[in-house]
Amino acid sequence: MLPSQPLLHTVVLALGVLQTLASDTFIAAVYEHTVILPDATDEPVSPDNALALMNKNMDVLEGAIKEAAQQGAHIIVTPEDGIYGWRFTRESIYPYLEDIPDPSVNWIPCTDPTRFAPAPVQERLSCMAKNNSIYVVANIGDKKPCNSSDPGCPSDGHYQYNTDVVFDPEGKLVARYHKYNLFRGETQFNYPKEPEAITFETPFGKFGIFTCFDILFHEPAVVLVSELQVDTVLFPTAWMNVLPFLTAVEFHSAWAMGMGVNLLSANTHNINMSMTGSGLFTPEGPAAYHYDSGTEEGRLLMAKLSARPRLSPTYPPAVNWSSYATSIKKFPGENETFSGAVRRDIFTFNELRHKAGNYTVCQGDLCCHLIYRMSNKSKDEVYVLGAFDGLHGSLIKYHWQICTLLKCKSTDLNTCGQPVEIAQTKFEMFSLSGTFGTSYVFPEVLYSEVQLAPGEFEVLRDGRLKSKHATSKPLVTATLFGRLYEKDPPHPLRTSP
Repeated sequence: MLPSQPLLHTVVLALGVLQTLASDTFIAAVYEHTVILPDATDEPVSPDNALALMNKNMDVLEGAIKEAAQQGAHIIVTPEDGIYGWRFTRESIYPYLEDIPDPSVNWIPCTDPTRFAPAPVQERLSCMAKNNSIYVVANIGDKKPCNSSDPGCPSDGHYQYNTDVVFDPEGKLVARYHKYNLFRGETQFNYPKEPEAITFETPFGKFGIFTCFDILFHEPAVVLVSELQVDTVLFPTAWMNVLPFLTAVEFHSAWAMGMGVNLLSANTHNINMSMTGSGLFTPEGPAAYHYDSGTEEGRLLMAKLSARPRLSPTYPPAVNWSSYATSIKKFPGENETFSGAVRRDIFTFNELRHKAGNYTVCQGDLCCHLIYRMSNKSKDEVYVLGAFDGLHGSLIKYHWQICTLLKCKSTDLNTCGQPVEIAQTKFEMFSLSGTFGTSYVFPEVLYSEVQLAPGEFEVLRDGRLKSKHATSKPLVTATLFGRLYEKDPPHPLRTSP
């Protein structure tokens, strides 16, 4: 006997759900958005004017979300500040904020917009997710009232938070994250009292979320990956590129490799503020990335990723970052070192005087070892091996250990460490290692014109960053970027109530 149509439909639907649950891949998207900015003012605009500006940005984001969904994406990440920008004082941002409830309230703003206080932005984002059957990740502002019974309550009677939200394909709010590590200048927002480790489950893995500057700190970034074992991190950012080590695509790709997770990084696009660089990064390297410092155009990126990368047969093995470097004797030449500044950080450098060689340079507890051979050393270019072991930052300080093979800006050694994008020299091989005092090390290789080197280098189990073959493009830097979180001093701005 044939099953009835309703029963057949139920069986087919159940099989489809099981197939989805069993899926070991998913299609992810990020959108690099050129934000339409408000006029700079210290005075608050009307709520209607604030919403009008946000709707202009959401019009653009909705177009990208629709396109991603039509191409089969399961989730899309949009940038930090992507809906209203960043030109605000504490007072002037207030009309742009909404009260965002805890996701435990089980709310679909698209179908129940009046359940809480007016929330037109959340309603529209929810509808974008629901109407396109896709997870939507966005960054907006949250406001929370408080009173004198709370000793930490601001004088204006409310907290303001830089906030990420996630809506599932039904339009339900499933995650809310308050940025814990505010960047300098984010005085319009408050620090949360405690760090939040936000995760949620999907048919294609366990997800975590944090924002921009958070990636450089233990909480919440390391907690999500090392303790809570998320498979994929959602990362809205407004990242200003800083050569030689902290361009967006360079560091975010390295972080995903060093931490062994997927990182879906959506950057704001504003070339006047050096903001560009988004990507879909995996433990094996970038699946897709975009860097454009020449135009003001947005860009949608998509790629198929492993849902649970730790279970993948290609998942990189565990690395002992100091194993090789502590097992060998120092190479000669340490007496020829000199000091140079990478921004405010004083590195110890050693010039690579020959086309091939072995070098060691040390600073503090860190010794860096390099074996290399150049293909076509240009007479107009100088490269150095550099080491840094110390605190970085002016106000908010955090501890770095860095080993780097680095191109100088010119043949004048005083320029070593200054930003440079263009190189002419290729390398037949290089092998870089260091006596790191941390297991959190991020491997970077950056080619000329801020291009990554997917598939062209590897990290061996003994901690060597090694080229697989001759570099396909001229090299700007090969770097091992270590973080000693336990040596970070107390945060000078974050206070407990």
